[in-house]
Amino acid sequence: MQNKYIFNLFFLIGILLTLPAQAQKRHTISGTVRDGATGETLIGASVRIQGNAGQSVTITNSYGFYSLTQPDGEYDLVVTYTGYQTYTKKVSLAASSTINIELTAGSELQEVVISASDRKNENVRSPQMGLDKLNMKDLDNVPVIFGEKDVLKTIQLLPGVKSGGEGTTGFFVRGGAADQNLILLDEATVYNSSHLLGFFSTFNADAIKDVSLYKGGMPSQYGGRLSSVLDVKMQDGNNKEFGFEGGIGLIASRIKAEGPLVKNRGSFMFSARRTYIDLLLQASPDSAVKGNKLNFYDINAKLNYKFDDKNTIYLSGYFGRDNIGIKNLFENNWGNTTATIRLNHVFNSRLFSNTSFIYNKYNYAVSLLDEDNNINVTSLIRDFNLKQDFQYFSDKHILRFGFQGTHHRIAPSDITTSGKSSFNPLTIENRYGIETALYLSDEWKVSDQLHFLYGARLSGFSLLGPGTFDTYNAEGEVTSSKTYNSGQFVKSYFYLEPRFSASYSLNDENSIKASYNRNTQNIHILSNANTSSPTDQYVMSSNNIKPEIGDQVAMGYFKNAKDNTFEFSAEVYYKWLQNQIEYKNGAELIANANVESELLYGTGRAYGLELYAKKTKGRLTGWISYTLSRTERKFDELNGGNYFAARQDRTHDVALVGIFNLNKRWSFSANYIYNTGNAVTYPAGKYNLGGLTTYYYTERNANRMPHTTRLDISATLKGKETKKFKSSWSFSLYNALNRHNPYAIQFRDKKDDPSRTEAVQIALFGIIPSVTWNFKF
Repeated sequence: MQNKYIFNLFFLIGILLTLPAQAQKRHTISGTVRDGATGETLIGASVRIQGNAGQSVTITNSYGFYSLTQPDGEYDLVVTYTGYQTYTKKVSLAASSTINIELTAGSELQEVVISASDRKNENVRSPQMGLDKLNMKDLDNVPVIFGEKDVLKTIQLLPGVKSGGEGTTGFFVRGGAADQNLILLDEATVYNSSHLLGFFSTFNADAIKDVSLYKGGMPSQYGGRLSSVLDVKMQDGNNKEFGFEGGIGLIASRIKAEGPLVKNRGSFMFSARRTYIDLLLQASPDSAVKGNKLNFYDINAKLNYKFDDKNTIYLSGYFGRDNIGIKNLFENNWGNTTATIRLNHVFNSRLFSNTSFIYNKYNYAVSLLDEDNNINVTSLIRDFNLKQDFQYFSDKHILRFGFQGTHHRIAPSDITTSGKSSFNPLTIENRYGIETALYLSDEWKVSDQLHFLYGARLSGFSLLGPGTFDTYNAEGEVTSSKTYNSGQFVKSYFYLEPRFSASYSLNDENSIKASYNRNTQNIHILSNANTSSPTDQYVMSSNNIKPEIGDQVAMGYFKNAKDNTFEFSAEVYYKWLQNQIEYKNGAELIANANVESELLYGTGRAYGLELYAKKTKGRLTGWISYTLSRTERKFDELNGGNYFAARQDRTHDVALVGIFNLNKRWSFSANYIYNTGNAVTYPAGKYNLGGLTTYYYTERNANRMPHTTRLDISATLKGKETKKFKSSWSFSLYNALNRHNPYAIQFRDKKDDPSRTEAVQIALFGIIPSVTWNFKF
């Protein structure tokens, strides 16, 4: 069956590749669109040719490449991109040709633009649903904690995206758990996207060029997660001249350098960031504070070189680390490492190829320090990944196809002890797996009104030896056990994941869309926290854990008004979830060699309404988003087998963002959020055991945290600019109303009456002022 599917897949590819050959006297214009000042490729630029013989429109791909085909004739070639002057050129189409384009920065309208796309009415016409693109310039104005520009906190202001909690970068998309989001940095998976326990994200905004969030209608080239894809791409670097920029804040500073390796052919980009809270602690006269650790640092680097018009190579990497510790008590450090090598090759004016070799690793180490009892715990997850992606451009089709293979290694826990420790060392067996995928998709412009985006992904996963693998029954008892040698196949799964979306334009400014997509997931996080933490345990699908499956349908209405000054969208979705994972009451998830015996398996559902309205032009811009949703799980062993609220279930989420440009130097911004509290489990009673109060629990997630509301404001003052130097000051107040939002609820015996219990709300912080000086030269 699988071989038959693969044969049919490539047979279809062959048919589509031959379709354009049947057309006569049609020629293709192709090339790359770049920033004229820096040489950076421009993603999503609108390119069209128009003349008496008709017109054709496309947008540049992730590497700035475009391809358009039309009959013989005279045409205007027009290229537009937000923040750049329109490029227009007369072309005589008598043969296929390559035209590389450089755009000049500086919009003729001199307006601040906030848009989900750089192509006029693209949000209405495109068949892609559930896609949000961040304009990196917007991050300069959205106020966040400690004044650090933050990709992850900004996307939490979009509809359908929910914050993991106060001060955290964890997020939930359309009812999915935190581990059901695929986070990519230059195609490398980032398993933990937070610094300092979630107060900062791993993404240094100075080094980022493009951010795309897919929350519905996920294209076939993505897979491995159920809820969303956050695709982040780093800047390539200036290939024309050297430059430096950075910022100095109250607790963190950053620097970026870029310049040509060979002018107009190759460039580099290097960016670094570090906090210095620990340095301030060292300066404290309090000996109890001195010697404590509290810092993070990260480094982004990228090189690229263009051999000729057909071949370009990219090398990019990221390294980040967190260090937290209290002397003589504990130390905790964790971080990500990624490396990507990519080769772009243009076979001809219609066929574009990208080949990627990717390495990524996430690991952590925890040390409990004591004069007589030291315990060290380490864990890691490591991937090697090979990807081959093709894009083929024809008259009415953009065909994407390719394959991917990933080798996973998970080292769950390695516990060592020293001194007079009474704890026994423990090493849990490593687990290995291979994840593969073959995909095909087609974006078909049926007519000016009707567009389709459809395809499929054939995904496979195989758990490999070496190791001993147990099979458990519903009670967690071992029913069989078998030992496998290195490279032997333990368990394999294969799934076909169809994807389909369509848009129908009622007119130039109104459209309706619909989509269906299936996703599967084979890497899972075991955690009983509301959001991800550095010590989360990763597991693969196995003979006990089946791949998670998610099916989602969505419909939406999209409208623009007054030449794209106003944009509005309304989307509804419903998601079915299979093979969802929960833990038993009282389960031990950390450092447990038999952790699969503690798990429960069930189903889930999520559904909701998302409303989004934004103003994209003028001195006052911004958006309003509202999400009404429900997320539920069902397990035979929990809550009587009835549906109950998932931890990430929140009924209402509201976000308002406003940016006002007073004049050329001053701009002001504010955002306000309100959301229903997360679902939690409160104790139903307590009893005394050995002099200690022990709580017992009944229904899972039957209670609610208090709601969260917060107002953040900021102001930016631009310094006097010269040809070689720019600077600005950013002032902000996070939680300007000084509201103490709930972070956790603790239960304890009342001091004056231990027979009674009191709940204590913990808040992380109140109002936080910050100031940052930014510079560029």
